[in-house]
Amino acid sequence: MKKSVVTIIVVVGVILVLLAMMIMPYNTMVKKDESCSGAWAQVENVYQRRLDLIPNLVKTVQGAADYEKGTLEAVINARSKATSVQVNADNLDENSIAQFQKAQDELSSALSRLMVVVERYPELKANQNFLELQAQLESTENRIAVERNKFNEVVKDYNTYIRKFPNNIIAGMFNFDKKGYFQATAGAENAPSVDFNFD
Repeated sequence: MKKSVVTIIVVVGVILVLLAMMIMPYNTMVKKDESCSGAWAQVENVYQRRLDLIPNLVKTVQGAADYEKGTLEAVINARSKATSVQVNADNLDENSIAQFQKAQDELSSALSRLMVVVERYPELKANQNFLELQAQLESTENRIAVERNKFNEVVKDYNTYIRKFPNNIIAGMFNFDKKGYFQATAGAENAPSVDFNFD
């Protein structure tokens, strides 16, 4: 009788220890997963700030200069496309982030072309509204870079944690999947060419 009670106590003790060994990593995975979602929310927040600035920038440029409508239309279309690409924080895989990044890169490219064209219009460069919007846009671009970097750091911490043994077993049991990173834009390693010839 005593031997069976001791056996039961040992078995229950072992089960409790095993449960504790699973609960701690699981809770840490949940915390790190939420950190990834929070970091992603910050990335979306700064991209949204940029999207919010663009209509005012376009209106200011339209009001101050009558020039190629194609450049403004490219910015408007790229903004529309960027707003249509949504990424669920629960599905931060490489493909989803790549699609989001591609749409944002197209918008960045359109904005860059707009700023180059603006150089032709001295009255626009002297417009206080335009200067303020340009400064806000530059500040937002810096924030985007900072938040993307923070996001990648949080994702690296999460991915490393769920891939370590024995955490990888628990991660597999509870569907904690690897998250994707922001990647450098293709060709970013090459210096951009600068052409000041507007003819």
